[in-house]
Amino acid sequence: MGLYILISVLILITCVLMVLVVLVQNSKGGGLASNFASSNQFMGVRKTADFLEKTTWTLAIAMLVLSLFSIFVIPSSSGKASTQQSEIQKQIDESKTTPIKDFQAPPTQKK
Repeated sequence: MGLYILISVLILITCVLMVLVVLVQNSKGGGLASNFASSNQFMGVRKTADFLEKTTWTLAIAMLVLSLFSIFVIPSSSGKASTQQSEIQKQIDESKTTPIKDFQAPPTQKK
């Protein structure tokens, strides 16, 4: 159960980061990346756009891997379900074997 919660939190963090990275990008190479186009900048606009694109792909792959991994760590409730199913079946069997006592048919109405 603890590993499933950890994976779920990591998926949530990955989703939030991906939303932020995608919002920073612009489809035409502008967006917030174009605001950093000063002449003395270490990374140019193109390198910033490449970085954001690589970050987007990395986060998408991480989310895919985490989602697939979460399938294997989902806590199963098969033990509880089988116990409840066996209790229901036991009650049904008891009701079939227990005779109904003091049963009286409802009076018929005569017209």
